[in-house]
Amino acid sequence: MQRAHGILIPQSLEDVCHPLRMALIVYDMQVGIVRQLKDGAAIVERAVQVVNAAREAGMRVIFMRHMSLPPKLMGASQFRMAMAWQRIDDPSQVKPWFLRDSPAFAIVPELTPRPDEVIFDKITMSAFEGTPLAIVLRDTGLAAFAIVGAAMEVGIEPTARHAADIGLIPVIIRDACGAGNKAAAERSLESLAFAGDAIQTDSDTFCRLLAQNPIR
Repeated sequence: MQRAHGILIPQSLEDVCHPLRMALIVYDMQVGIVRQLKDGAAIVERAVQVVNAAREAGMRVIFMRHMSLPPKLMGASQFRMAMAWQRIDDPSQVKPWFLRDSPAFAIVPELTPRPDEVIFDKITMSAFEGTPLAIVLRDTGLAAFAIVGAAMEVGIEPTARHAADIGLIPVIIRDACGAGNKAAAERSLESLAFAGDAIQTDSDTFCRLLAQNPIR
């Protein structure tokens, strides 16, 4: 931990890996998303490992969930995104995949949130746009968060970049972040490493460090 003008400047995972300094974000671990991942079962298993460690340590856990709008409420950007994902060129053929209360919208059962945890729904890629996430983190005095979920190249990278722009430190738990396109996900991780705003780690290291600093 460095210091300048009375401000503490975290430099490493060890500096922020404490339930009084960071939260855990579980990004879009929904039935309809996980089933699209080639290694979906493995990502769920590692996410469960991380979530259990966070709960044991007393860390705040926040779930994000992607929500589709019905076509009547979709705007140009929502249609463009849906058409790109569904590989179609006619907006009348768009089928919303994650309508509220549909089976695909639900969090996978292995990661069912507890009563003292929260789910924030979003229609954007950044977990911060249009949600109360930043307010909750700042109001609880947290300056960092770890993130697991899917997909790295679609939503986790934009979330990490947005976080850095608003003064938060993102910690990417690489092996607990799934991807629809492995090459694109690797590019995302390389780009984040180059920018230097995010810390990257693996689930075993994160859980080990967190176990050393539980809230008593």
